[in-house]
Amino acid sequence: MADAATEFLLNNLKELVLYEAHLINDTEGNVEKLKSDLLHFQAFLKDTVKMRKSNERIKLMRKEIHDVVYDVEDIIDAYMVKHRDAGKSSRFFKKFLTTHQSLLNLHSIGQKVEAISGRVTQLRREVKLTTDDDDKKEIPSEPRPPRKDKNVVGFQDVTDRLIHRLTQEADGLDVISLTGMFGLGKTTLAWKIYNDPEIILKFPTRIWLTVSAKFTEKDIFLRILGHFTTLDADMRAKDGEELAEVVSKYLQMGSFLIVMDDVWSIDAWDKLKKALPLQENKSKVLLTSREEPVGKAASKPRPFEPLRAFEPDESWELFRLEALGKLECPPKLVKVGKKIAEDCNGLPLAIVVIGGILYELSDSNNVDTTKRNWVKVSEDVNSYLSEKDPQKRMTKFISLSYESLPHYLRPCFLYLGLFPEDYEISASKLIRMWIGEGFIQQNDERTPLEEVGQNYLKDLISRNLVKTLKFRADGNVKTCQIHDTLRDFCRMEAATENFLQEIRLNEQGECVPTISEWCRRLSIHSDCKRYISSKSSTPRARSFVCFSKEPCDELSGKDSTNLIKAFKFLRVFDIQPLILKDIDTDLYTLIHMRYIALSITLSMLSPDFNKICNMQTLIVNTTSLTLNVKANIWRMRHLRYFKTNASATLPSAKSGDCANELQTLGLISVESCKGLHERAPNLKKLGIRGKLALLSEEKGPFDSVRKMRYLGKLKLVNDKAQETERLNCLPKVDQFPSGLTSLTLCWTSLKWEEISILRSLQKLEVLKLKYQAFIGNSWELEDAIGGFPSLQFLHIEQTDLAFWQAKSHHYPKLRSLVLKHCDKLREIPVDLANVQSFKMLDLTTCTGAVDAARNIAAEKENKFGKASEFKLSIFPPPPPAPAPAK
Repeated sequence: MADAATEFLLNNLKELVLYEAHLINDTEGNVEKLKSDLLHFQAFLKDTVKMRKSNERIKLMRKEIHDVVYDVEDIIDAYMVKHRDAGKSSRFFKKFLTTHQSLLNLHSIGQKVEAISGRVTQLRREVKLTTDDDDKKEIPSEPRPPRKDKNVVGFQDVTDRLIHRLTQEADGLDVISLTGMFGLGKTTLAWKIYNDPEIILKFPTRIWLTVSAKFTEKDIFLRILGHFTTLDADMRAKDGEELAEVVSKYLQMGSFLIVMDDVWSIDAWDKLKKALPLQENKSKVLLTSREEPVGKAASKPRPFEPLRAFEPDESWELFRLEALGKLECPPKLVKVGKKIAEDCNGLPLAIVVIGGILYELSDSNNVDTTKRNWVKVSEDVNSYLSEKDPQKRMTKFISLSYESLPHYLRPCFLYLGLFPEDYEISASKLIRMWIGEGFIQQNDERTPLEEVGQNYLKDLISRNLVKTLKFRADGNVKTCQIHDTLRDFCRMEAATENFLQEIRLNEQGECVPTISEWCRRLSIHSDCKRYISSKSSTPRARSFVCFSKEPCDELSGKDSTNLIKAFKFLRVFDIQPLILKDIDTDLYTLIHMRYIALSITLSMLSPDFNKICNMQTLIVNTTSLTLNVKANIWRMRHLRYFKTNASATLPSAKSGDCANELQTLGLISVESCKGLHERAPNLKKLGIRGKLALLSEEKGPFDSVRKMRYLGKLKLVNDKAQETERLNCLPKVDQFPSGLTSLTLCWTSLKWEEISILRSLQKLEVLKLKYQAFIGNSWELEDAIGGFPSLQFLHIEQTDLAFWQAKSHHYPKLRSLVLKHCDKLREIPVDLANVQSFKMLDLTTCTGAVDAARNIAAEKENKFGKASEFKLSIFPPPPPAPAPAK
């Protein structure tokens, strides 16, 4: 979108003046005038967002601004590349420079911009457009924290009816179909039923499958099998028919419930049902679909369940929770609130979206101000009621929410259209991509961009435009998702300004629809290798992101060259699903890149990466155990995040080399830690992999880690190959960073007695012990010995621990306990039930500890009642506990 491009361009011009002034004649005067005009454009775009479709003259002017801003951006980026890449430009690039030769100075560009700026001023006068001073100063505010547990409102009668049917035996496999239009709440209701205690007790195996419009039966079948067995290469090599047989055999082993969410067609159902054992009379399938014929065909001969709209009292209850965050409503707001809820026509999604707007417009200290804001929204909502098509009416509701967003959040929201349907989005990845795109505004230099990005995401969540799926141990969002209808809006709105587009190929390998040469961002979800082989070129694109679900394929040198030569101005380049056997040298000419994520087979990172001077995020996964980093990352002045799965050996730093912006670094070799506190003084997250025995040396590499005053998260991975240099003990307490809040240990094979050192880390909140981090039959914390005073999250995975004894005072602040693949574990401290903050116990393949976990859950309920909100998750689901003897 043009205002996002304008924002980025303004920041780019500041960089140009600061670092590249020698490249352009008469820089200061030209740049200042250009900045002034761009700010004028930006104000116009912000002030006319609500008129972008209704007023034809404004619509045309916005398009003209959009075109010239993109043109200016192209020219400035081209100018930068020309001077850095003289004599090495690709054929397209030479043609581009020749075509725009007359524009390759800021004076010529400025004249074109200035002419449009004058017409913008005239148009503002003619339509009597005024700018709200408060809107000009949009400063990110502190959003409400995402709610971790949203109780599902309404549909109690439907819920009871469906649970009754699910728990009754039928003649053969019973398929229960829940149908209805988008936004009615089918998925939400199905999820509520899926997690109902009666259903959990009834079905030892429960599997949730999101099907969606585009799916492959092979992918669905593999997802089912992932609940029963390890998916090795032989299993993945089977075709759909073979996998269907394997799935059917596994499902016949016991009763199951499978939820198939969002099935679009009868043909899709026919492809999926062949894997289901139709004779199983104790098993069920719950299917959701927008199409009644699909539900009718799937449930036949039994009836399907058409989902009704909300009743008025249900609408009013949901409205209050979304608009106010509680059921109590000030008397002055009742009348207007009920009117808005009623105008949403019983559509839960509409209530949620409108409620998100109202929540942001509510002032808890001034009911009158809140009422005025609500009345204005009510008028807008009421004006859409004449639209009879529910799809179009819902789009207008979403558009109203979109228009109410601060201008800096609009591109962040539209960017979500880049991701596949129903995709579980990593919050940290999304935020780093936003940073690379230039969407994050840093109003206070003391606040890191990553923290600002977290607040942006929380703001979108609080407005009900994004849904939280998982939380991190520190309470921040870990993964999120966008509703299909909202995603469709993002893609539709983005298409109007060439903001982003998904690459889709027909059987002939042609893009459908055709990719605009002006398109700024491209994503591809399948057929990656076929697209690359087609040698398609979108040279003006700023982003290329691959989300392929297909198994990782190695790219030939030729395909790698084709892919990289297709672009020249990229900022975000994520092709992790593809494996590069070599890196084409043209990659290093992409000097505008800020975010790079690659998978390679190489064991060396070329020094040429230093040529990519704007790099902020560098992710390199390799099939090699080690990675020799020849690039001098200490001279990458913008680098904030460098991560690899190998043990990376970093280059020596010369005098003056310092990566001040670097926040996250890992995994690096133990030897590379030496002097790290001087080369990356602001590091917050560090991962170390290699010969961890070296950490115990006095004045050794870990001494530098100790001096890192901002380091909060540390991960230590001992190489399994280092059997002869086993880690005998952890570093002493005073060798750890003083501010450490999170520690992960992998393959360290320490004795449980050694864990006493960690008890003295007073600020430690998160502790993850993975892959034989500690070994031994028992772990006992004596009553008189202190425990972990600040620990909130404990994760133990793949250990031979059998007996674990401790008291509640050893873990006074524990919230979550995760135990995975602890096959020998028999005893979990039952006294943990007395920790009031303890809310979640998650077991995966810990068969012997199931009874102990159930005892804790029972004790928790006895002591605190159901209000404790304690959640026990066990996988694979065990047989139901025997009923007590009468």
